[in-house]
Formats: sequence, structure tokens, C-alpha cells
Amino acid sequence: MIGLDRRHYMTALHQNGNGKNDDGPITVIVTRKAKSGRIREFEEWMDGVIHEAMKFEGHMGVNIIRPVDASSNPEYVIIFRFNTYENLAKWEKSEIRKKWIEKSKDVTEGEAKVEMQTGLEFWFTPSSSNNPPAAIQPPRHKMAIVVTGIIFVLVSILLPQIRQATIGLPFLLSTLIGVVTMVLLMTYVIMPSVTRLLRPWLSKKRLF
Repeated sequence: MIGLDRRHYMTALHQNGNGKNDDGPITVIVTRKAKSGRIREFEEWMDGVIHEAMKFEGHMGVNIIRPVDASSNPEYVIIFRFNTYENLAKWEKSEIRKKWIEKSKDVTEGEAKVEMQTGLEFWFTPSSSNNPPAAIQPPRHKMAIVVTGIIFVLVSILLPQIRQATIGLPFLLSTLIGVVTMVLLMTYVIMPSVTRLLRPWLSKKRLF
């Protein structure tokens, strides 16, 4: 399931218009199809391999998009991040990963579909597998404009309110609560809505 080698990494960077020296956070989007009648076993396997990956240095979290109807279309999308390609490669080359990949043959069908994104693309990852990420990736300058605007509004409006609500707590703890709240809102509420609303502009191609 979660597999990517250097060749796929460099191909993905080329397709996304990034240089080969880009060594920032890596977002990997993997699509796997569970075998019919083995959804429970697939879920157990997926949970196991994800927890092993999370033990590796640089792992930055996982999101899972489950199928609406697993009985007719048991396709899962797993989105995970590492802080650098080198740390991703340590997981990719590990013996424990090889063992879990071997186990996947019993619960999965077909080959894994892998997409890779770097930097700001993480915020603009589609919320479902119906839209291939590589096909609708907006230009980086537009992503930067959107993220900057949203962060400015949150810092100007939300953060002072959170600090007001946490009077009495240490300043750093109050700030941490504010930052965590903003990140969660951006990831699960604001960015999905904003990217849908601004999709025509984000995906509009230049005419010159």
C-alpha cells in the first residue's frame, strides 16, 4: 500500500513542476482496493501498517478516505506525510514495511496508485478520490495567496479571541491552543470549503 521509490519520487516532482532539490515535507497519496469480502481484514492490515509507519522519524500524520460503499467499490485513499524524502526513504526501505507489503497480497487487489505532492499542495489535496490530485493541482503562487489570506484572517480575528478565552493560562500554552485550533480548522473545515469555492480560479490556466 504505502510504497514509493526514488524513481517514482522524481517522476512525481517532475510532473508537479518541482525541482529535484526540493527537500521539504512530502505528502504521498496512495489508493488501494480491498478484496471483495475481506474489508475487515483490509482495515486491520491498513491500521497495522500505518501504526508501523508512524514510528519512523519524520512521520507527520495520516488521513484515510474510506469508500462510501465498500461493498461495491472498496477503494481506499491513504494520505500520509514525512518531513523529508530521506525520512520517507527510511520507511520505504525498512524490513518491517516489506513484511507488511507482503501481507497486503492477501487483502488487496491490483497495484497501488501513488501520487506525490510537496509543500503547499498538502492544503489543496482533494477530499475524495474522484478528483485525481495531479490533474487539478493549482499553481503555487495561487496556493500561497490563499493560505496567506486565511492565516492572516485567523491570526487577526481568531487568535485574540482564543487568548481572551484562555486568560490565566501561560502565554505559550494559550498560543499553542490557538495554533492547534487554527490548523485543525484549516485542515478539516476552511481549506476544503475554500478550495471548492475558488476552484475555478485556482485551476484556471493562463492564456499567455
